[in-house]
Amino acid sequence: MTTPTTERLWTVTDVSAFLGIPIGTLYQWRHRRTGPRASRVGRHLRYDPADVRAWFTDKAA
Repeated sequence: MTTPTTERLWTVTDVSAFLGIPIGTLYQWRHRRTGPRASRVGRHLRYDPADVRAWFTDKAA
């Protein structure tokens, strides 16, 4: 788990834009448990930007 920062949590749209992939792909990855870790805030998915960057770096290596 990462340390909390003052940076706001990312939405599905934010992560989709950062990774350059369709939103539907993020939902498929979540269903298959292969994408970056997300948390539910109420009924919304939110991503910690540090987790997304770490996941991306790990996959790119």
